[in-house]
Parts: sequence; C-alpha cells; structure tokens
Amino acid sequence: MSETSGSSGRLTLWGIEVFLATVEEGAITAAARRLGASASAVSQQLTNLEAALGVTLLDRSARPVRLTPEGTLFRLRAQAILTEAAQARAELRRAEAGRLAVLQLGMIEDFEADVTPRLLTELAARLDGTRILFETGPSHRLHDLLEAQGLDMIVAAEAGAAPDWAEVHPLMRDPFVAVVPPGTPEGLPDLPFLLYTTRHLMGRQIEGHLAAAGLRLPHRFEIGSYHALMALVAEGAGWTILSVLGATRGQRFLGAVELRPLPTQPLARDIALIARREGMGDWPAVTAGLLRAGIEAQVLGPACGRWPWLGDDLRLAQVP
Repeated sequence: MSETSGSSGRLTLWGIEVFLATVEEGAITAAARRLGASASAVSQQLTNLEAALGVTLLDRSARPVRLTPEGTLFRLRAQAILTEAAQARAELRRAEAGRLAVLQLGMIEDFEADVTPRLLTELAARLDGTRILFETGPSHRLHDLLEAQGLDMIVAAEAGAAPDWAEVHPLMRDPFVAVVPPGTPEGLPDLPFLLYTTRHLMGRQIEGHLAAAGLRLPHRFEIGSYHALMALVAEGAGWTILSVLGATRGQRFLGAVELRPLPTQPLARDIALIARREGMGDWPAVTAGLLRAGIEAQVLGPACGRWPWLGDDLRLAQVP
C-alpha cells in the first residue's frame, strides 16, 4: 500500500497522527520530516481526515498553519484517541507475552499432596492451550534446574540472594520444630538424634543452626525421607528436627509423635516462588497469588489449629 493511499470518509489513526504532528510542527513539510513521509502524503491524509469529519480543521494557507475552531475542538479528542490506542497496544503486547506454549513448573515435595492439585487445576483453567510440565524434588535440585533453564518457575526454599535474571515472590515462613516420641521430657531430648540429610538445603540449615548453638549431637543416621524420620521417631528410635511442612508430610505418624518448639533458638526457612523474568509475563505473580491462597487454606489453617503454640512463626510471607 502506498503512503498516499486511504479512503476519504474514513477516520484512521494514521490520519489523526498526521493531524497532530502538523499542528505541533506548524507546517506540512516539517510534519512530513518528523513522520518519515512525503509532504504530499501528509497533505492527502489531512484532506481525508477533514472529509471523514465533514469540517475544516486547519487553515493551511497561514504560516504557520492555524487551527480552525473545529480543529481546536478536535485536537483534544485526537490526543485522547491516540493515547487510548497506545494503551491498547501495550495491553495486547502484555497479553501476548503472557501466552505460554509450555510452562515448566517445579515444586518442593512438601506441597505435592495438598496445595499442588488445586494449583494445577487452576492453572490449567487459566492457561488455555498451554502444556504444563510439572516436577517435584528437593529445593537444591529445583534451583539447579531453574538455573539450567530446565524449569521456568519453581516453588522452593530460598537459597541466598536471587540471580539478576530471576524474580522472587515470597510465599510463607516455615519454622522448624522438634519431633519427639510422646512423653519425652522437656528440654534437649536424651535420645539418639536423627539428622535430615545434609545433601539437601534443609539438612545443611539444621546442621548449621546446631553448630551455631554450640550443640554437637552425635548421629548415626542421616536420612533424606520425611516419612522414614517420622516413622523412626514414632517407634521411639530417636528424635529429629524438621520444618512444619516436612513434619506434616508424614501425616499418618502425627498421632504417634509430638511436635514441640526447638530446644534452641528459633529457626525457620522461607518458601518462595522463583521464576525466570524472560518471557513469563504476569504468570509468576498470578501463580504466587494462587499459591498463597492455597497455602493459607490448606496448610496454615490446619497446622495452626492443631499446634496453636506456633503462633505467627508459621505464616504467609509479607508481599512487598
């Protein structure tokens, strides 16, 4: 289509843009330079616009060109029309960025039985036509997969400062507790200590906390399974330290153990949604909102109801 094409009687965004440029520059030739068009094309667009509106907008014989009374009135509307068009284009670009062909989501195993099913159902309803690839695992493995671009978003324990290419949406504070056999005296248990594996972030956090407290707890076992730890404690084989989320994963053993505050200073881990910034649109923030609602209803409510002494130690993260 040539730059002079256009139908008289039709109102076009290009015609409005030409009109405003001519008014601002004060001359057709100056407007043409600004717009990268020829003077004849600009003149034709002004003629088409006036024909579409049925009024004369500019006195082109004046130097510089002058607005007619009708032109003065239309100028206000013209700027509003272009502003609305620019906003519409920006919204469409955001919508395009938010359309994902594939979403690769990683989740710590702590959520897989309660929060995860509801989240996946809601994401499937909102991301029409998007394939969702879902994977569970320990936090350190999910962080590695996110860095290697094997995942787009992860829900995991925070592991220090986030890289520049990532955005972080805090979800919850997950405190650590002592898990002991029923009837164990208060204070530091006089039982074998069962350590959660230091191959995982949580085990390293527990070990570092004990060292900082000056506690050297000999341990024969280092175990990477919540269920195995809970089962051993239920049998009276020792005691352990787990986060509340970790302890509640062993749901069937909760009636055979006791959860207590740590016999040391408090300790907690922060759970967050971490995502790659590139190409994700608003979906990390949307997903984080869905997760916070699910965590509050399915995790915090039941846990705080069962162990009210947790108080505010188990809570949703504050959103910046």
